[in-house]
Amino acid sequence: MRRRTFLASAATTALAAPAVAQPGKTATLRFIPQANLTSLDPIWTTATVTNNHGYYVYDTLYSAGPDMRPRPQMAEGHEVSADGRVWRIRLRDGLKFHDGTPVRAVDCNTSIQRWCKRDPLGQILEAIAEQWNAPDDRTMEIRLTRPFPLLIDALAKPDASVPFIMPERLARTDAMKAITEVVGSGPYRFLKDEYISGARVAYARNDAYVPRQEKAEWATGGKVAHFPRVEWNVIPDAATAAAAMQRGEADWWERPFNDLLPMLLKDPGLTSIIADPSGRNSILRFNCLYAPFDDARVRRAVMTAIKPEDYMRAAVGDDTTLWRGCKSAFPCGSPYANEDAGARLMPGDMALAKRMLKESSYAGQKVVIINPTDFPLIGPLGQVSADLLRTMGMNVDLQESDWGTVVQRRASREPSDKGGWNIFHTTGSTSNWINPAVASPWRGQGAQGWFGWWGNARVEAMVNDWLAAPDEASQTSVAKAIGVLALEEAPSIPLGQYYIRTVFRKRLTGMLQGPCPYPWNLREA
Repeated sequence: MRRRTFLASAATTALAAPAVAQPGKTATLRFIPQANLTSLDPIWTTATVTNNHGYYVYDTLYSAGPDMRPRPQMAEGHEVSADGRVWRIRLRDGLKFHDGTPVRAVDCNTSIQRWCKRDPLGQILEAIAEQWNAPDDRTMEIRLTRPFPLLIDALAKPDASVPFIMPERLARTDAMKAITEVVGSGPYRFLKDEYISGARVAYARNDAYVPRQEKAEWATGGKVAHFPRVEWNVIPDAATAAAAMQRGEADWWERPFNDLLPMLLKDPGLTSIIADPSGRNSILRFNCLYAPFDDARVRRAVMTAIKPEDYMRAAVGDDTTLWRGCKSAFPCGSPYANEDAGARLMPGDMALAKRMLKESSYAGQKVVIINPTDFPLIGPLGQVSADLLRTMGMNVDLQESDWGTVVQRRASREPSDKGGWNIFHTTGSTSNWINPAVASPWRGQGAQGWFGWWGNARVEAMVNDWLAAPDEASQTSVAKAIGVLALEEAPSIPLGQYYIRTVFRKRLTGMLQGPCPYPWNLREA
């Protein structure tokens, strides 16, 4: 269903639902997530909904706030040897997993080692880690072959493949396989007996959790869980979700359609804020393992035709205060943004794109686009791409399903006719793609990299140059060169940058802004 048709039916349905008196204080926070939770392992997948689930259940050694500076979380502190090759991290006292067992240094070492196998920055750490030791249960010791000043920054990664800590027995699971047992040490416990994929996820407060004393900001500081219980009610239909908010059946809707905001905010009991002031970024991702997109000429032809404004209007709406047609590899407004390269490489010229396609290796192969029907900020992106590729003269097969299925299928390395894919679309927070080490869409790690598996040794060498750069000016120069090369090779295509307004009941106070919908600090007035 196209966005405008859907919005018309959504508005009619939602308006027909009368507002009712708000209930009194409750022990349960009722939350409508952005999508269905199909994978429970935030290391195995970078799906945002799984990452959000991870923050409920797990904790991290370090975390970062809006300034992106690492701060201790499970860690009490750390020390570094004079040569920068030995790091010792001391754990806070009294940390326990939800099964009652203490959090030990060996649990942390094993968890970080598993994370290293999946995360771009973690893979750099893994390559130079000589030994992972645990001198005692509260002390981690990481011995490196060379200094790595960004080690703590890596452990404080705030979004998408966050280095969450699990018990050793679970962290020993092959990183290429998803865990199914959920045991963490975070502020909430996952209630496995109440989990119904596609319908409900439930969490109970971890009463054994000891929050830090600092002010909460993003995932840093005191994670005080005021609600004894949180229920995620998965409602993929926006009309139904809007009606639930109006009837007082839900307290917080993570990502409503922007077009529905005026209607929702007529309700005197509802309000909204920008969820993450730094914004989110949309991309098209190619599968570089198979034809036709193993040929950079085909990828560049598609890039040449794309106009990010078309994608933003389709997914976000006509309010241009909530989006921009960003053409930079690194997020616009960030230190490494380079829109000049994007303007040159993304002219939005369909006639030129058709000529480029004819001069490439494209021979009529079917292009399978896997696309969600239940994710309003991603689904329209796939529909715009399908129309654009057909106009270019490509053989397009738009295969639509729920987002959970897309998340599962994009991990397949099979050809598209055997359950694989050629294109998918997704979004990521600015903090997640802010520099060369963490920006998965532009890393050239091949088989060890992100879905799409683009390999480019030159980019990887430049990433190491960025890590070793002696000063900020040198880092900026290398990062901008990476941004240009990545756009020229086009393993992904930037489709714009946007901002989400999250809607919740006015009686809720302490709502934290940031890349994730954090459940702590939130309470009823």
